[in-house]
Amino acid sequence: MNLKIRLTILNFIEFAVWGAYLTSMGTYLAGVGLGANIGWFYSVQGIVSIFMPALMGILADRWMEGQRVLSLCHALAGLFMIGASAYAYQAGDGVQFSTLFALYTCSVAFFMPTIALSYSVAYAALEKAGYDTVKAFPPIRVWGTVGFIVTMWVVDLCGLQATPGQWMVSGALSLVMAAYSLTMPSMPIKKGEHKSLAEALGLNAFKLFLNPRMATFFSFAMLLGFCLQISNGYANPFITSFGDVQAYSDTFGVQHANILISLSQMSETLCILLIPFFLSKFGIKKVVLMALLGWVLRFAFFGLGNPGGGVWLFILSMIVYGVAFDFFNISGSLFVNQETDESIRSSAQGLFMMMTNGLGAFVGTLVAQAVINNYVFTPQAAGATGEEVVAGWQTCWFIFAAYALVVAVLFALFFKDGKKPSAADIAH
Repeated sequence: MNLKIRLTILNFIEFAVWGAYLTSMGTYLAGVGLGANIGWFYSVQGIVSIFMPALMGILADRWMEGQRVLSLCHALAGLFMIGASAYAYQAGDGVQFSTLFALYTCSVAFFMPTIALSYSVAYAALEKAGYDTVKAFPPIRVWGTVGFIVTMWVVDLCGLQATPGQWMVSGALSLVMAAYSLTMPSMPIKKGEHKSLAEALGLNAFKLFLNPRMATFFSFAMLLGFCLQISNGYANPFITSFGDVQAYSDTFGVQHANILISLSQMSETLCILLIPFFLSKFGIKKVVLMALLGWVLRFAFFGLGNPGGGVWLFILSMIVYGVAFDFFNISGSLFVNQETDESIRSSAQGLFMMMTNGLGAFVGTLVAQAVINNYVFTPQAAGATGEEVVAGWQTCWFIFAAYALVVAVLFALFFKDGKKPSAADIAH
């Protein structure tokens, strides 16, 4: 089979695993009385991303072929996720936070490294075959977003977005991915080299912080990471909360929040394909600024919209999400791949994940949980009306938009872009 098709299937399944639950899990948790703990289920992805992607990247760099590490991680993630689903079904309304959270945490601890690993496997295979990764990878990666959308729709249309069935779908797909990963081209291990202890552990990736430009980039990667999981965790319960307001209870958005939210991922498909042009035309600084402004609009449109006459604002929020997410995550991954030596690329990708989906997402999601608990779940528990709860949600979205705007201004002031690269420069 053609290499690009094989990598396309790899990306499709990789993100289908995540799409099965990432945007709908909050609605299930709120429905079983764990709404105040939604942030923990999303922030734990950040906690494990602080060390697991780096550790698995080191393993792939030093001791075990990357595609085999990818397979191992998915096998373990799938088994734990199926366990979480089975427990939740068995417990029903009596589900205990501690047990469910422990099983879920074990699953995401092994899933989160697979994102960076799948990128590294794809980059290595493409480079070995003589392809330009900047041109060849985005059209392949876009099918990951298609996979994410497909499982969002499946979970919605099968009536699973308010049930633990979404985790069963995810776990089953992880096991499929574990088997398929073993069919990928071999990713060579660097053997026979004399290395210091720090190099053997992959800690030399942290030397990137000695480069002021890279240190600044990674620092802002963490600050931007604050935004990454907020709408994933809270957009679905926010939109479905309009169901308690009579004027919106029968709207399409309230009934099918996941399908409405999937417009965000549809936007991604176009934005991913635009990345090579935007990077070569504008450089990494302007592309990241576009992403930050995308987050400002993403949150602001949520605060201004509703699933009735204001649904067009929700749709605009979904459209700008492609810019907000991909113009940083994918461009940032390509930037790190281009700026680092081949010997530490897997570790560098792990470090990038640690700063964004790790420290950034962890701190950002917990702060978001505190804000939302204050304005939404505490008033709701005290008997607030549906209109009052919705007003609390809107206040939260405006707070998040203001934060993204501040980060955008600071990034514009402190990150030095250097000479704008050509497409050929980017390829190197």
